[in-house]
Amino acid sequence: MRVTDSYMASSFLNNLHKNMSNVQKYQEQLSSLKEVNRPSDDPMKVSQILDLNNSLIQNDGYKTTIKDTIDFTNVQDSALNHATEAMQRIRTLVQQAASDTMNDDNRQIIKKEVEAEIYTLTDALNTNFGGKYVFAGMNTTTKPFEVVKENGEFTGIQYNGTANGSGKLTREIAAGVSISLKTDGRELMNEQGSAEKPSNIGTFLSDVLTALDANDTKALSGDLLARADKEIDNIVTMRSETGTIYNRLTAAQERNETNSLNLESIRSEKQDIDLAEKFMQYTMEQTAYQASLAMGTKILSTSILDYL
Repeated sequence: MRVTDSYMASSFLNNLHKNMSNVQKYQEQLSSLKEVNRPSDDPMKVSQILDLNNSLIQNDGYKTTIKDTIDFTNVQDSALNHATEAMQRIRTLVQQAASDTMNDDNRQIIKKEVEAEIYTLTDALNTNFGGKYVFAGMNTTTKPFEVVKENGEFTGIQYNGTANGSGKLTREIAAGVSISLKTDGRELMNEQGSAEKPSNIGTFLSDVLTALDANDTKALSGDLLARADKEIDNIVTMRSETGTIYNRLTAAQERNETNSLNLESIRSEKQDIDLAEKFMQYTMEQTAYQASLAMGTKILSTSILDYL
């Protein structure tokens, strides 16, 4: 069967356009360093890359949350450390005041120092982070611990944070994974008594000041010293629980970083080109294109004289 000139020309042009299209595709890939540049290049791969991008964005959001929460717990730890130091100093003062070698004037001096440490304690428990109080439960904009006085004398500490049993803030640190923070300051109040006879850190401190005024060495050396230990233990326990949360957060941070690296690696496999391989493919298509042009010149220049 005789192949017509028009068929040869048409076939040549189709092949030439195909070669040119491939050259342009590889040029674009080399320019963008990406395997696909539009949905039509590979719809399935583009869909997978978009899903990976969304996962990376979500993971980056968790990364920010985890970092902020770690900073938050570090601030809490520092505050509880200062509160512990203040309570330990108060315990030391109670122990000193219980000594028979102390007189009324000595105990009044000790009383003034205890009062100063009470403010150091409440200042520590009123620590805020980014404008939010860290032990106020859900009432993060309200100063949680307030010194109460009557006629100029200390009578206790009032807690103004969340009081309805929902005082814990939670943070989502991974898909479907949340962590509760130790923000309920009621735990630091250490309520042990009843409505009729309350017993907490505030009443303990008030009782210390009363015993100092009364020179009650029996109360100072006995009940009050024991209660001081309990209040210190309570703060230390909360600090320990905050430390456990911190450890869990740092572990979550490591998992988050690993997850990001894995996602980026998978995305790179699907999206990024192998530069050496792609350049070789481009060179081959460029050579094929030039060869097609050379062949086409002969085909299209054929005239009737070639058949005589």
